[in-house]
Amino acid sequence: MVEGLQYADTNYSRSLAHLQNNHHKPEWASYTLGVFVCHSCSGLHRNIAQISKVKSVLLDPWSLSEVEFMDSVGNNAAKAKYEQIVPAFYYCPTYKDCMLLREQWIRAKYERKEFLSVERQEPYSAEGFLWKRGRDNGQYLSRKFILSEREGVLKYFNKHDAREPKAIMKISTVNATFQPTKIGTAHGLQITYLKDNSTRNIFVYHEDGKEMVDWFNAIRAARFHYLQVAFPGASNSDLLPKLTRNYIKEGYMEKTGPKHTEGFKKRWFTMDDRRLMYFKDPLDAYARGEVFIGSKENSYTVLPGLPPNIQGYHWQFGITIVTPDRQFLFTCETEEDQKDWMAAFQTVTNRPMLPQEYAVEAYFKHKP
Repeated sequence: MVEGLQYADTNYSRSLAHLQNNHHKPEWASYTLGVFVCHSCSGLHRNIAQISKVKSVLLDPWSLSEVEFMDSVGNNAAKAKYEQIVPAFYYCPTYKDCMLLREQWIRAKYERKEFLSVERQEPYSAEGFLWKRGRDNGQYLSRKFILSEREGVLKYFNKHDAREPKAIMKISTVNATFQPTKIGTAHGLQITYLKDNSTRNIFVYHEDGKEMVDWFNAIRAARFHYLQVAFPGASNSDLLPKLTRNYIKEGYMEKTGPKHTEGFKKRWFTMDDRRLMYFKDPLDAYARGEVFIGSKENSYTVLPGLPPNIQGYHWQFGITIVTPDRQFLFTCETEEDQKDWMAAFQTVTNRPMLPQEYAVEAYFKHKP
């Protein structure tokens, strides 16, 4: 949604015209809440029609009283009212996020009014059942999940009455990101954690969108608690970006082996911070391989094209990643894909390495 728009002019025709001069250009408004919203969010507001009624700023007729109400509220005042007590860990989505996150944010603010007082905030899920994708057969089965902030782990059980968990995921390495397109359901969440320092993927969903977003925020809350204990001197502004992360980029490329003589094979690639992982299928539980990408100060560079005399590729737009130990060769289907992957890699190589990242780099160098 578009924040920060407010108008002092009570002449409705002039007030609405002002919107077109704003760089956000919001073309919709909730005339019952008094906020301006983007086109995409206007559809989400229609889902709570008993609370929010929307109109087009440009196409729909407006009465003077409606515009005066908009003038008396505006996005700043609405934000101050409906976001009084948002927990620090709670994910506040932007227009780039999936529809589920945005809809549940709108419902939490205006329908459930969760952020008016602490008493209105329900405890976020710490135990319950989620549909989990089977590692080998791809079938989704109901699995019991328990998130223990005290133990610092997320566990799931293969049987509802099982005493021992099938997997124990340390909160210190857990990440969660919504992947509706990849998973094929609007409520699909990808959870990753490190197992023997290799990335393990788990794909889950729940029929209830609120339940799924509650799990997401519960993971963020547990991560926040862990980081506060691990880094007692750090500020919230330092910790909050580390709670969960979206991938820098995902998509298909072709790759060849370390000798550069094997034929290129099409693989699904995921750029997760400094880990470049590749999979035979986007929903594989484990990567076929992982590549650490450091900084240019540490002799990691990204080059367009392939070295001379390389053969066996089908796609014509090459990328060479040079590391201190070897070269990794990839090809992209289109020039646009090549540019996008180059930009993604360069955001990583242009960033200086943190002290803890040197330990990760050392592991990759001595990985069996």
